Amino acid sequence: MTGRTKRGALVLALVALAATALASTAAARVDVSSGKAAKTVNVAFIYPKTGGLSQYGGEEYYGFLAGLDYVKGKCGGYTINPTFVDDATDPATAINAFKSEVGQGVKIIAGTGSSGIALQLGPLAAQNDVLYISGAAAADAITGLNKNTFRAGRQTFQDVYDAAGYFPPKAVGKKVVVFAEDTAFGAGNYAAVAQVFGGKGHTVSKILVPFGAADLTPYAQQLKNSGADLAFVAWAGTNGGAMWQALQQQGVAKSMAIITGLANRETFNAIGPLVPGVTLLSHYVYKAPAKTNAANNYLVKWYKSHVQDYPNLFSPDGFVTAQMICRAVTKGGTDTSKQISALEGWKFLAPKGVQYIRPQDHAMIQPMFQAQLVLNNTTGNYVAKVTKTVAAGLVAPPITPFK
Repeated sequence: MTGRTKRGALVLALVALAATALASTAAARVDVSSGKAAKTVNVAFIYPKTGGLSQYGGEEYYGFLAGLDYVKGKCGGYTINPTFVDDATDPATAINAFKSEVGQGVKIIAGTGSSGIALQLGPLAAQNDVLYISGAAAADAITGLNKNTFRAGRQTFQDVYDAAGYFPPKAVGKKVVVFAEDTAFGAGNYAAVAQVFGGKGHTVSKILVPFGAADLTPYAQQLKNSGADLAFVAWAGTNGGAMWQALQQQGVAKSMAIITGLANRETFNAIGPLVPGVTLLSHYVYKAPAKTNAANNYLVKWYKSHVQDYPNLFSPDGFVTAQMICRAVTKGGTDTSKQISALEGWKFLAPKGVQYIRPQDHAMIQPMFQAQLVLNNTTGNYVAKVTKTVAAGLVAPPITPFK
């Protein structure tokens, strides 16, 4: 061996030794006080901090922080280290953020609130073999998308099944109009209503409104003139108050029945006068779960302490995301395939109640609720009165095998 060759071999050996030491340092840090290895798993939480769904993004964000506190110290020796990325409710921004985080070695991505964005990130998760957990995104197509994709929230079918009993069992031929935004969320609602209500012998049509439209009067007029027996309203934009005002001004509630999901608390005063006594489909109201539910009690207490408020509509989705990540790393470590196996078939207590991840398609089987808005005469504000808990099995969506 020449002197040059010897020096080169020595340099390579030193580099290899340094790399080994660095890898060992990154993988495990010894806690001197306990003598145990402390492990960290990096997570990218991509969510709509700004943009059209920013209000909902904030709810997921705080719910996730509460969930991280709840699972702290219970994740198999792992510490969850989140990086928060604003997707601005923009698909291109979300995709770039996803690719950037994966390029930096992140193997768990979570937080998405937009259905349109989630449907684009899911395939990237499979291509890059990372674990992806969408948050509040409700499109049914997310279920069964691929083995790498999970959801922390509910899906549209669960909303629609919650409403399926509106007409008497023997009633047929009713006219149902889906009034929604022209987004993946709106399209998903139309598809689910068409399948569920259409399957019961009713006629289903749609009026889709451009997302974020400033003038909603023409669309409210279309709905009023549709001759519908029932309007199924599915709205996710921040202009929900303006939408309900437009329907009220056009007298829509006087010409047809309205059924809709109960949105976040900021909309209660706008919706309340329009839907007195109407049963509203509810994904979550903080008073709905059983008083003995430890997860929900923790979420409510955390919110009071850190946000000086109560949990809102999508707070449990963020909380559940943290629970799922903890489960994944506890049972699967940093191996994506083992993390997937750990989540499939998992039954656990979430803020809403007991939930179950269906292994065949990763549907999140969960209870739903029904509520009414009633006026609090003391404060002058409308509040949600929970009228019913619908068991998870009664609103389970159809199985959608992986593509």
